[in-house]
Amino acid sequence: MDELRETLAAVGPRLRELRRRRGITLAALSRTTGISESTLSRLESGDRKPTLELVLPLARAHGVALDELVGAPQTGDPRVHLRPVHRPEMTYIPLTRRAGGMQAHKLVIPPRPDRAEPETRTHEGYEWVYVLEGRLRLVLGDQDLVLVPGEVAEFDTHVPHCLAPADDRPVELLVLFGSQGQRAHLRARTT
Repeated sequence: MDELRETLAAVGPRLRELRRRRGITLAALSRTTGISESTLSRLESGDRKPTLELVLPLARAHGVALDELVGAPQTGDPRVHLRPVHRPEMTYIPLTRRAGGMQAHKLVIPPRPDRAEPETRTHEGYEWVYVLEGRLRLVLGDQDLVLVPGEVAEFDTHVPHCLAPADDRPVELLVLFGSQGQRAHLRARTT
């Protein structure tokens, strides 16, 4: 309760400082907000308890966020920090968090030290792959392709497939995956 009292007591001096910094009189602020000069004066001196009905129009008039006016604590970093998932054959970073529908991942596939032939797999879905860095070996059915940065492949994952580095360097990919067979829809503008 002491913390609440201290927070409310600090509002008046903040209001006074904002008004003075902007060079506005109580009379001018009263005209802008519709709050009487005497109420504004008592609010700034701490003789009047701040309420939402008083503080909201004052925050608008001063062009500040309500949080700033009442000295609310910062809520922290709003960014989502994505955590990589490390597997022996690759590291992937989920870029989407919702279940179902299209999923986006960044994949980093290290070269295989044993240089063994990659194993193809099948599963439900549809995949769209964009090479960011390195050279990707895409085995897709009876095709054995090498994709370089900037190249894209789109395929049904029912077809036996495998993603691997084409040489002794890692490959980085952006992958869109739809477990129910959703395809990436691209629109090209003709000029």
